[in-house]
Amino acid sequence: MKTIGLLGGMSWESTQGYYRAINEGVKEALGGLHSAKLVLNSVDFAEIEACQQSGDWRKAGEILAQAAQGVEAAGADCLLICTNTMHKVAEDIDDAISIPLIHIADATGEALKQAGVKRVGLLGTAFTMEQDFYKGRLSERHDLEVLVPKAEDRALIHRVIFQELCVGITTNASKAEYLRIIEALKEQGADAVILGCTEIGMLVTQADTDTPLFDTTEIHANAAVTFALK
Repeated sequence: MKTIGLLGGMSWESTQGYYRAINEGVKEALGGLHSAKLVLNSVDFAEIEACQQSGDWRKAGEILAQAAQGVEAAGADCLLICTNTMHKVAEDIDDAISIPLIHIADATGEALKQAGVKRVGLLGTAFTMEQDFYKGRLSERHDLEVLVPKAEDRALIHRVIFQELCVGITTNASKAEYLRIIEALKEQGADAVILGCTEIGMLVTQADTDTPLFDTTEIHANAAVTFALK
């Protein structure tokens, strides 16, 4: 079994979901007392969030690249950046390490293609929904048409992520709003919806809607398990 490297803490609320999902995947595959071999470097999200708000992506990339080098030095055979948004600096991180980077958008794109999805809605932070580093990769590398919510709904999604989910708060009111937005994306023609922020699965799950949901935390974790066990 290979050792999976996690670059987490963005937020730690979702990073614990990675730990659970990866270990459950290894247990399901191997049985018995098997668990995953993991190396985790959990950063201080306040430092990263400050870079996001100021637009200092260079500094954020430097912080995360250094943290990733620590994961590699600790013996990891691959790296997962446990957040969708910070894949904006994935290239900087990838350039700083020699182990494979399992990109969350590529894992998600492959899952969508296997499911036969062509047009997909995207929920995430404003950075993920509005900038091209994520949508563009899905379109260019995986031939997907990506739909995003209208501006006021994007603002609501972003606010709930940072003010509620990242600090462990879930409310019925926010859940209802997310489900409304998912339904709106379906009405726009989306065949499925990507939960494109690793915290959203804390609030909305497949049991809440008939619209197919693709939870990037679960997908990314499954890709890591496949890598570790192949």
